[in-house]
Amino acid sequence: MSKAFTKETDHDDDDLPEGATPIPKGSPNYITPKGLDRLRTELNLLARVERPKVVETVSWAAGNGDRSENGDYIYGKKRLREIDRRLRFLTKRIEAARVVDPTAQTNKDQVFFGATVTYANSRDEEKTVTIVGIDEADLEKGRISWIAPIARALMKAYEGDTVQLRIPGGIETLEIIEIAYIAVD
Repeated sequence: MSKAFTKETDHDDDDLPEGATPIPKGSPNYITPKGLDRLRTELNLLARVERPKVVETVSWAAGNGDRSENGDYIYGKKRLREIDRRLRFLTKRIEAARVVDPTAQTNKDQVFFGATVTYANSRDEEKTVTIVGIDEADLEKGRISWIAPIARALMKAYEGDTVQLRIPGGIETLEIIEIAYIAVD
C-alpha cells in the first residue's frame, strides 16, 4: 500500500527503536534541557559524521562491481537504513519536545516533572528518584520517566504525604521524605 493512503498521527511509532517507549497519544515529549542537548548531539553526530562515512563506503563498494556478493555494500546499505531510521526517530522526538527546566520550577513543595524525590517504602527502605523525560530514563542513575507508574503515583504529592503505588503483589505505600529541584546532568 502506498504511504499516501496511510493515516499519519502526531506520534508515528514506525520509527520507534526496539526498547524505546512511545510518547502517550496527545502528550508532548517532556524533556530536560540536558536531555534535549543529548538528543541533538546524537542527531548531529549521526547526520554529519557517521552517515557520510557509511555513504562513502557504500559508494566505493558499489563501484567494485557485483553488489549481490559485496559484503561492504550489503552491510553499508543495512547500516544506512538503521541510521536513517534513528535520524527520523530523533527528529520526531526533538520536534515534539517540550523543555522543562527543573531549576526553574516555582512550586518546589510539590512533585512535578524534574523533581528529585526521596521516599520510603513500607519496609522503611529509602530511595531517591528524579522524574525525567522518556528518552532520559536510566534506572541505574535513579532517573525514571514521567510516565512510569511510580512517577505517576508521586506526582502532585507534598513532603510528608503518603501515596499508593499499585505493584504486581498488591499496593505499596510510599512516604515522601524530601522534594528537590536540581539540574539534571
